[in-house]
Amino acid sequence: MDNRDNHPLTDDLSLPDLSRRRPRLAMLGREDTLRLHRASCQILRRTGVHVHSERALALLRQAGAAVAGDLARIPPSLVEQALATAPSSFNLYRRGSDEIAIRLDGRGVYFGPGSDTLRYLDPRTGERRPYTLADIAACARLCDALPHLHFMMSVGVPRDVPEDRYYRHQFAAMIRNTTKPIVAVCDTAGDLAAIIDMAAAVAGDLQTLQQYPTLLIYAEPSTPLQHSPEATAKLLLCAEQRIPITHSPAPMMGGTAPVTIAGAVALGNAELLSSLVIHQLQNPGAPFLYGHGVHHLDMKDLVSVYGAPEFQLARVAAAEMGRFYGLPVWGYAGHSDSKVVDAQAAADAQFSVLVAFLAGTNLNHDVGYLESGLTGSPEMMVLADEIISMTGRFMQGIRLDDEMLAVDVIDEVGPGGEFLSTEHTMAHWRELWLPRFFDRHQLDRWQEEGSRPVNARLREEAVRLIDEHPVEALTPAVDAALDQILNREGAQP
Repeated sequence: MDNRDNHPLTDDLSLPDLSRRRPRLAMLGREDTLRLHRASCQILRRTGVHVHSERALALLRQAGAAVAGDLARIPPSLVEQALATAPSSFNLYRRGSDEIAIRLDGRGVYFGPGSDTLRYLDPRTGERRPYTLADIAACARLCDALPHLHFMMSVGVPRDVPEDRYYRHQFAAMIRNTTKPIVAVCDTAGDLAAIIDMAAAVAGDLQTLQQYPTLLIYAEPSTPLQHSPEATAKLLLCAEQRIPITHSPAPMMGGTAPVTIAGAVALGNAELLSSLVIHQLQNPGAPFLYGHGVHHLDMKDLVSVYGAPEFQLARVAAAEMGRFYGLPVWGYAGHSDSKVVDAQAAADAQFSVLVAFLAGTNLNHDVGYLESGLTGSPEMMVLADEIISMTGRFMQGIRLDDEMLAVDVIDEVGPGGEFLSTEHTMAHWRELWLPRFFDRHQLDRWQEEGSRPVNARLREEAVRLIDEHPVEALTPAVDAALDQILNREGAQP
């Protein structure tokens, strides 16, 4: 089923319209992308990667990589082979249906929350505290309600469930409280097996889940140039089961990566390509989302920052390398280093959302992040939803056909006339963007309505949607199946 009507500000960007002129952003030319690609291939061939997995090493050795101990040097031919077999597009679906929610074809731009923050900024009390499982469920309902958030991610670490299985409880809380696709995080392959089993139970069976995937797994190699046993096991299991995954490295400029943007991007790209090689050797054609998260250390405070121009330049480079490879791209947006939802948070969120749209990163997470990813905020999620809506309208650009140029209408009205009452205005005024929360009233009306700042409206809407937004419940049988998976002693991959 075509879902464009649900998200016109995102999916519409991929529609051909020769009369429409849209804003564009380009940074790297063909020779630039080739140079970055060759640098990454040189890193893989000369320096190599540590792979702490006998299964992955066996795949690499059999395919022709030079393996000595746990160090694998990967030739460019294996990179080219992996790029040739990785699919250029795949879809994510709404829970329990064949309705496409997200088209990962390299054209649409989508947004959702981030993962596993440590602190929850409660919109009811303003208190910053540890997450509970109820908070995960609340954020899932909020995400389900917000029209410009397109997927749910694991937002926070619940502290009121057993520590050895909170990823499983986290996923169950999400899938019970949203019908949107879920990007899931987990610790071990056992956790991943349990999460896949829960998603399959909701879909009907594993085959249906594979045909209509409702989840994508987020995992990472370890920068610089290492594949841990746990992360590699998850990578191989997703390939084996044909569950979509992004295996996104996070090089930190000046810490775990060169301090230069180009060097960090070359390193992150090499790590990503090595993950793709292992993934495609395990199961050619399994769905894989390209992307890396090059951050940098603030050299004054030694904090990994999000609200930085260097971070956004790395996002542009990732988007352009993804297009060079013909793969959809993982991205970041709607986040801030601020500790509260304030002017800094709004500026950071607007900057990152605009770059995501202009660069064309396809699946953008971390909406609602504060404190450099340590705090999650429903209020920030609502603010980012408004910013995404506004920026999405900007990205639609303008039409330059006869209807939009309105020369005949101008002639009909003539000098000194007015356009408010014309049929042309009545036909097109709804195309102008109207805010939900940003206030445009004049001062006297704003004062009459209580002089309320935007933060108050954002908090009230977050609480209202958490309390009132309905989500279709799972059937009792499926709900019981989730409980059974949660309560079993182990989940072996």
